[in-house]
Amino acid sequence: MNTKPKTDINELFATAKKNDTFLKVCAPMVRYSKLQFRSLVKQYGVDLCFSPMILADSFCHSSKARYNEFATSTSDTPLIVQFAAKTTHDFVGASKLIYPYADGVDLNCGCPQRWAMKDGYGCSLLTQPEIIHDLVRNFKNNLPNDISVSVKIRLLNDLKDTIELCRRLEKCGVNFLTVHGRKVWQKSSENADISSLKDVKQSISIPFIANGNVKSNDDAKHVFETTGCDGVMAAQGLLSNPAMFACETSTTLKCIQDWVDICHDQKDSMIFQCFHHHLVFMMDKFLRKKQKQVFNNLTNHSAVYDFLEQHLGIKPNSIDEDVIGEKVICVYDDIEYSLLKKMYGNQEDNALCENNEYNSQQTHGKYFMNTISKTYCDLDNMDCTLFDET
Repeated sequence: MNTKPKTDINELFATAKKNDTFLKVCAPMVRYSKLQFRSLVKQYGVDLCFSPMILADSFCHSSKARYNEFATSTSDTPLIVQFAAKTTHDFVGASKLIYPYADGVDLNCGCPQRWAMKDGYGCSLLTQPEIIHDLVRNFKNNLPNDISVSVKIRLLNDLKDTIELCRRLEKCGVNFLTVHGRKVWQKSSENADISSLKDVKQSISIPFIANGNVKSNDDAKHVFETTGCDGVMAAQGLLSNPAMFACETSTTLKCIQDWVDICHDQKDSMIFQCFHHHLVFMMDKFLRKKQKQVFNNLTNHSAVYDFLEQHLGIKPNSIDEDVIGEKVICVYDDIEYSLLKKMYGNQEDNALCENNEYNSQQTHGKYFMNTISKTYCDLDNMDCTLFDET
């Protein structure tokens, strides 16, 4: 197993505060906040990255889920791994498995998607604060102090209830909180409530990350100056412009080149659809309507490379090793036997069984099974399963 350096998340916030600035944070986006994208945005000013949301029960029960849903490298720090969980066994178990490879673990209590609400994850936990409290306290009692624990929520209908929940989470020991400035029922096209985020920030003393309506670096500065937050999180803004926090108003050719180089170097560890979709988002400002129709329907790497060379003069190049770092081989088997036996008792054999069905292409995020047929990239109106800006 490769060794991976750790970053102290508390110190990260303290340094930003000392410098009178804020942490620039890449949100957990379903299927998109992968290692390659984290490597890209860190070249353009991002200070802290979240992994995509991972179902904790699948992570505990299935080795296929672990190898499909998480990858890291020696340069992939600071990193917060986000889990969707509703039981202590799953949340603590998944956190113990990920501990050697992450700087922090985040509990998703803000995903508004129907499947999550139906299955008791995400926003459904906001109506059961006792469960959130139990998950956090058990994490604190079972994990070392050198890994942070945090919670990401949405605004409740009553601001007083939001503030009360945040205060309770602070008391039970979370290292920081992230609040999305929309309520559960609001869509991404609606404005986030920045004034309410300011009230939440003023009600707690732990670091606070504000999320919502951040499409540019100027937006991030506005949120920081308005709320006094310790960090600003972006999702859609970074997806369409990974150089956003580097003060670029739109994706640059260099940024597209960097993405192509990273993915070409890591082509065996990223499926084509993900590589292609990122380019669809990034190249929206570069292509005319007919060009988008052609590019959005390409189906393999060779066709994409030919298109990029013809229209943008971009060819894949080798990258410096320190850009993405050395791949870390995550070893779970050495610890999962005793861990799962203790947690699941006689269920352990089933938990470790390779016949346990898991197919990443059949999990939530089914958009990868479809062809992009739009002639333009309209992030606000795309299916909500595209990303999790909770």
